[in-house]
Amino acid sequence: MSVVYNFSNKVVLITGGTGALGRALVKKFITSGATTISSYHDEEEAKKLKSTNNKVELVNLDITEEEQILKMIPILVPKFGKIDILVNVVGGYLGGKNITELGENDWDTMMNLNLKSAFLISKHVIPNMKSSGNGGKLVHISSRTGIKSDGYDSAYAASKAGLIRLVESMSHELKGYDINVNCILPSTIDTEANRRAMPKADFSKWLLTEDLANVVLFLCSSDSKVINGAAIPTYGLS
Repeated sequence: MSVVYNFSNKVVLITGGTGALGRALVKKFITSGATTISSYHDEEEAKKLKSTNNKVELVNLDITEEEQILKMIPILVPKFGKIDILVNVVGGYLGGKNITELGENDWDTMMNLNLKSAFLISKHVIPNMKSSGNGGKLVHISSRTGIKSDGYDSAYAASKAGLIRLVESMSHELKGYDINVNCILPSTIDTEANRRAMPKADFSKWLLTEDLANVVLFLCSSDSKVINGAAIPTYGLS
């Protein structure tokens, strides 16, 4: 049975809320009473999310583009008063190529999606958390591959490893502001896209979005105040 948290006085920004994990997080935060904002990049996916969670506030935002963030944050903060929690779900995977087959564009895509995005959205949300004086929570989604790669995924592995170090560094910088920064390290998540990509895999060992969302909500709650700079294994049985 899941723990029920009360986020009724919190404003949560979820980047990539239209994906499988993002949708689970949006639902849980809304159920917990939070004012929940989700970024999106695909209009059709945004409509689907709104149809199942009509209380979600949607913003069209590409967090790999600093110019877009600079325009959006000054709109969000006056409208909602603050941003207490940032959950960054934006990311992507590219594998199946060895280092000599990997193109420069492949490398840049992984770095932009998985690392640059995390840097930019954190950079521009943190000042609001600092100025509010109420602290804050940041949770990023890294990967088990960020601590151990099995090969043929060097760009992805490097970007997720970099995210772990980014989280670690930010956590030290923000200790004096009561702002916690952590990340989780999932293995393969049970999504429709992953099932299509790996139809012969043992789905029973994959992670459920519901279970990962529960871990994220814990990290965003006051119960996790002593956890800072952590890269938390969420491997399931895989």
